[in-house]
Parts: sequence; structure tokens; C-alpha cells
Amino acid sequence: MASYALNNNSDFNNGWKFTLSDSVCYSFVNYNPSSWKTVNLPHDWSVDLPFESTAEGCTGFLKGGIGWYSKTFDTPDNFVDKKCYIVFDGVYNNSEYWINGRKLGFHPYGYSPFFYDISDYLNPKGQENRISVRIDHSRYADSRWYTGSGIYRETQLIFTDKLHIPVWGTFVTTPVVSSERATVNIEVRVKNDYSGPRAGEVRTSYFDSKNKKVGEKLTSFLIEAGKEMKINQSVEISNPSLWDVDSPSMYLAKSEILVDGNVVDTKETPFGIRSIKFDAKKGFFLNGKNMKIKGVCLHHDASMIGAALVEDVWRRRLQTLKDGGCNAIRLSHNPGADAFLELCDEMGFLVQEEFFDEWDYPKDKRLNMDEQSIDYITRGYCEYFQEWAERDLKNVMLRSRNHPCIFQWSIGNEIEWTYKGCKESTGFFSADAGGGYFWNQPPYSTQRIREEWAKQPKQTYDIGRTAKKLAAWTREMDTTRPVTANCILPSISYETGYIDALDVAGFSYRRVMYDYAHKNYPDKPAMGTENLGQWHEWKAVIERDYIPGMFIWTGVDYLGEVGTKGREWPQRAIGCGLLDLAGFEKPSFHMMKSLWTDAPFIAIYSQTANKSSYVEKDGKFTDKDPKKPWTQRLWVWEDVNSHWNYTKGEKVVVEIYSNCDEIELFQNGKSLGKRFLKDFEDHIYKWSVDFKDGNIVAKGKKNGKKTTSAIYTTKETNSIKLSVDKVAVDANNTDVIHVTAQLIDRNGRNISWEEKEITFNIGGNYRLLGVENGDHLNVLNYKSNTVKTYKGRALLVLQATDKAGILNINANSGSISSNDLKVEVK
Repeated sequence: MASYALNNNSDFNNGWKFTLSDSVCYSFVNYNPSSWKTVNLPHDWSVDLPFESTAEGCTGFLKGGIGWYSKTFDTPDNFVDKKCYIVFDGVYNNSEYWINGRKLGFHPYGYSPFFYDISDYLNPKGQENRISVRIDHSRYADSRWYTGSGIYRETQLIFTDKLHIPVWGTFVTTPVVSSERATVNIEVRVKNDYSGPRAGEVRTSYFDSKNKKVGEKLTSFLIEAGKEMKINQSVEISNPSLWDVDSPSMYLAKSEILVDGNVVDTKETPFGIRSIKFDAKKGFFLNGKNMKIKGVCLHHDASMIGAALVEDVWRRRLQTLKDGGCNAIRLSHNPGADAFLELCDEMGFLVQEEFFDEWDYPKDKRLNMDEQSIDYITRGYCEYFQEWAERDLKNVMLRSRNHPCIFQWSIGNEIEWTYKGCKESTGFFSADAGGGYFWNQPPYSTQRIREEWAKQPKQTYDIGRTAKKLAAWTREMDTTRPVTANCILPSISYETGYIDALDVAGFSYRRVMYDYAHKNYPDKPAMGTENLGQWHEWKAVIERDYIPGMFIWTGVDYLGEVGTKGREWPQRAIGCGLLDLAGFEKPSFHMMKSLWTDAPFIAIYSQTANKSSYVEKDGKFTDKDPKKPWTQRLWVWEDVNSHWNYTKGEKVVVEIYSNCDEIELFQNGKSLGKRFLKDFEDHIYKWSVDFKDGNIVAKGKKNGKKTTSAIYTTKETNSIKLSVDKVAVDANNTDVIHVTAQLIDRNGRNISWEEKEITFNIGGNYRLLGVENGDHLNVLNYKSNTVKTYKGRALLVLQATDKAGILNINANSGSISSNDLKVEVK
């Protein structure tokens, strides 16, 4: 019989049953799902399906469907005068719930957390209970990106006393912060589900990252039957360790309810001590220090694992972004998983949590912007927005607001597309999602925009009123963080009341509007909340003290938003990330690293002169296409190579992304001259070189410090080099290893110009999460142990089971073999 610790959260993620089918009898109390597949949560069933050319590209050519989950648990023997809650962090979507055959409820939004009080539904102590979940994602093209399907985030089963701290029942704030002292306030909600009044005490103890107690507060209370009350406590902590992006120190508040000196309930709340401030003239301050936000936007999928939140997979991705200088994440365009926020707390990322991608009116899931045609399978959350938006928004905030990483709440993304008259009132009649209007000021003056907006026919719902409603709900829950939104047409949003609802105006691809906003609305902070991953975007930020920073679209390539002209099958993903689908670094990553980091750094790339974006004349390089200057480059990076394999005598442009003040280039030991970063306005060093077999070496200096990098001519593949990010993991059904396969030539050098089909051979107990090569333009079988390399490499991801042992891993491509890896599972 299963046992559960009362007054604690219990792991409720393992041993679920799942079927991708539908029957009314699945919810019946006597139905036996033993023939269903056993899965552990988080689980995304869509990513296990094959890619289909006839499926919708907006969600990555992967379908949804209707699926059921089922799990049993026993009522504890000591379940007397107790409560039981089940908490879901995210279920996609339109889900229904039963326990022991009795209906609990329905939840439409796939990104908001929620819970049910199941205390009155449990069978007597010692008996079995069954929770059943039906998920209807048959309308699978209900989003502009890949969503996944299923219980794709964690679940919790909570047993507690009838006198208890409710789910998400604490809220920590730090109103006074300095290096000398900090004031920490906590609001503890107490709920009494007994039939009579109860007296007791709330004791909150505070611990630092070394588990040293640094404060305590005890408060008495008397609460009536069936009531809930708030208890506010405050302590002062001397010489606090502040949470920031470089040193993300965490504390723990342990709140206990005591009755007659006995602890009847406990709630532990991790938190950080930090202050945030936005200034319309000076930008952003963290703990009183002015800094620039070096952010990226992220969708929630991770390629072969889909939307399922696997911590180690995201830790690897986030660490790579961190190494590239990134310090902030925008969760686009939906609330993230609690486990993801915990990672950001731990690793030191600022996070903008975004609530919704559409409000009153739908977007076109295939074409972006406003809906072009009504289609059953593409209708999404807007159908539930009026009824559900408030509770979804507040649930997200209740769950998330103790995370120190969160520094902004975003109420919406590019909402202006969906309200008639917004585009027309700006004068941008030809505005589209392709960015043709990104570089121009609004054709109309602010006065003309107001006049045009006043002429527009009124709709049932008004963008300004809805924005103010959402902002009011947000401030009802938290006033310590600013409200923002990602405005695609800020010139009209300033006039409709939309931006009036915000504390910080966020601009989507409208860096050209920074000066416009600062001149016309000088008291409202503004920043880039969705930007191109280009130097011209960052240049606009660092040249203006009043712009706090920006968020690049995107940090990592993501599934979906394809299927339209120019993005046809078999393209499964969008390739505008700094990292590819495998989490490997791309040229754009190295470009942004050269802008965002201080340690001397060099990355060398090359391309034939006829394919290069540049033309060289008299030692000077200019844009080959004057209609596409570097100042107007968009999402996708230019086509460049990390190798030195061309035809003898062929003219090749060498590009170097670096933060070095000067670089000297050598070909086979011969100097090709020294050049200076200040002479390249696009921030890219360039040389025109006649190709010869051998090597290109770059030697750079930054503030007197030296660094060197090189690329080589390589031969055909001679072997495969396997490397792994961990040599030991725990047998916990959770830990993950990433195995990288790299093609190697006879000289031991990495190959990036030749491809091979690789088969991974794996011995031991493991769960195959999938393979990936990073090529977003083609589909592949994620759940195979065979994969074709892309740019000479591929990735294998394995997860530990609950069985200890040794994993033996090698790979081959025909007669070409790899080294052997051993990973201990303990």
C-alpha cells in the first residue's frame, strides 16, 4: 500500500497510464486501464507521433488528438481531519478530471496551473482511488507554435491538516534591500476547514543558502470555522546575500502552523532578496545597479522531448545561453513551468512571464496577425478568454510570484493585430508580419493617429479597456513588479489606452520607435521586448541610457510556425535561434556573445565570395545587396561555414565575430594583416582570402589580453567522437545525459562539411528521449537510435530509469566507429 507523508507534497509524476484513444467508459470507477501504456510525467504525446506532411505546419506538422491518463493512489491510514489536493502545473489542453468516477471539473487553458480539492472524493482510509484525465487536443492547430499535448508539466498530491496553508498560500516580498540589511515580509494565508474555530500560531523561520537560520517570527491567530485569513510577518536580515544575475543567492522561508505547540502544517517558500527599478531616463536597476537586459525569447518546446519539461535538458540550454552573455528570458507567449522558473532562480536569469498571446479576438494561427478565416481546428484560447482569463492570470501569479527571477509581468503579445483599426490608424496600411515597416516612423503624426482611431467603428471589446482590466488583476496580486506587454504597433497603443495600462512599454521589432517614444511620452519607460538577433538592435540599446535592454527572437530554434510559403514541408521549425534544435551554438550565438561578454573571444566563419553577403573592393567590404543592408537584417543569420574546405584558388570571405579591439589573421602561418573592430560598422571583422589547404588562425587583443582561434582544412570522416555531459547520474527516473557525436578526420579534427548516418548502440537500462541533429529544415524520427548528422554532428538524449547499473554507449556509421562511453547510474 502506498504511503504519503501528511503535511507535505508527494511526488505524483511516476507510473501513470496513458492511451491515445477515447471512450466514455474510461472515467467509470470500475474501468481497468492496465492495458494502457505506462508513462512518467511530464509527458507530451504529440512529439511521439510521426511528422506528417498533411498536418498543420503552425504546430510543427505534429498532430494532437484525444488522450486519457489514469493513476491510482491509496488513502493514507492516518487520513483523519485531513485535506487532499491535486495540483497540475500545466495540461494541454481542454482537459476534464474525474476521481473515483466523479467529475471534478474542466480546464481549457494549456499553460496555467490549477488544483482541485479532492478531500471529499476519496475512498475510506487504506482503499484505492483513481484519478482520470481526459485531454481533448483534437483542435491541434490552435496555436502559432508547437504546443504539445498531454500532462506535460509536473503534478503534486498534497495531504495536509484541515487547519492549513492553502496551495500557493505564501507571498514573500523584500521592500527594503541593501548590502547592509534587508526587510523581508511574508504573507501567510491560513485556512480553517474544521467545523469549529481554531487557535494557533504561525512560525516562519528564515534560512540562507547554507541552511543557517537568519531570522524567525511567531504570530498567534484565532480563525473561525470555514474561514481563511492572512497573517503578515516581517523580519530584518543583516548583511544579506542579494539575488542577482551573477550571484543568484537564494533563501528559504519555512512557515509552520502550530496548535498547542505541535506542528500541523508546513510550507517552505524559496525566495531571493533583490530590488528592481525601471527609470524612464536611466533604464533598469537591479539592486540599485544600472544594467542592460541581455534577453532572449523562448518557446517551451525542446525538440525531441516536445513540451515536456525535462530539467536537465533546459539546464544545458540555459547554461549555453548564459555562457553567451544572456541574462534574461522572456517566456513567449505563455506562462512557463514552475520547474523552469526554479532553474532561472538558481542560474540567475531575469524572467518576463507572459500571460496570453490573444485576448478578445483570435489570431490567425497559420499566418499570424488577425484571423483571416474561421476554422474549427485553429480556434484557441480566445473562446475561453472572457470566462477564464482572470482565474488563469491569478493562478499563474499565485504560483509564480515568489520566484525572484521574475521581474516583469506581460499581459499580452502583439495584441494590436486582432483589433480592427489599429493598423489603419497608424498609416501602416501595408504592415505585415514580414517586417517591411520595421525601419520607418509612423506615417501619421500622433495627432493624426488619435483622429484616425476616433473614426474607427467600435467593436464589442476595446483594446484599451481589456488592457486596463488585465493590468488591474495583475496589480491586485503583485505591485512589486511592473506590468508590460509586447506592442507590435506602439504608436497606436499609446493612443488607445493600451500603454496607459502598462508600467513599462514593450516594443516588438520597433527599435526605430525608441526616440519617438522618449520624445512624446518621456515619463513612460520603454524597452525592446521582441527584437532581431542583430548588432543594429543591440547598438540602438547601448546608445540610449533610457532603453533598459531587449529580448532577441529567439534564444533557441523552436518547432512550428511553418507550413506557409517559404516554410513548406519538410521544414519543421523556425531557425532564428542563437542555438539550434539540438542546443548547439550557431553563428548568431557567437555574434551576440561578442556583444554581450567581456572576456576576449573569437569565432571564425567563412563563405565563398559568390555566396557571401559582402562584396570587397579596395580592401573595403560593403553589403552585396544594397536593399538588404546590415542595418535592416532580419531573423535568419547569413549562410556561413565553420570549416576551411573549398576549391584551390577560390575567393573566400573570412568573417570573425569578436569583442577584441584588434585581430591579426594568418593563413598557413603567413600574416594577412591586422585589422581593428572600430573600422567595421557592422561589428564583423572581414578578410578576402584566396583558398589554400591548411589553416586560418586569428590572434586578437582586448584591453591587452590575448586570445587565439583557428579553423582547418579537414579530410574525410575517419572516426566518430562521442562526448557526454555527465559520467554519473542517479537512478531517479529524472536525470538526463546528452551524448554528442562529432565526425572526426584522420588528424583528429572536427568535420562540419560532410554528413553521415550514425547509429547509437546503447546497453543498460535507460529511457530514450530522442535524437536530434539541429537541421530545422527537415523532419526526423526522434525515437530512433539512428540519425543523420548535420554540420558534422548529432545529439542523443537518454534519461535514467529507477534501475542502477552502467550505460555502455558507442556509435557507428557503417565501418566507421566511435570511442566507447560508460555512464554510471547509481
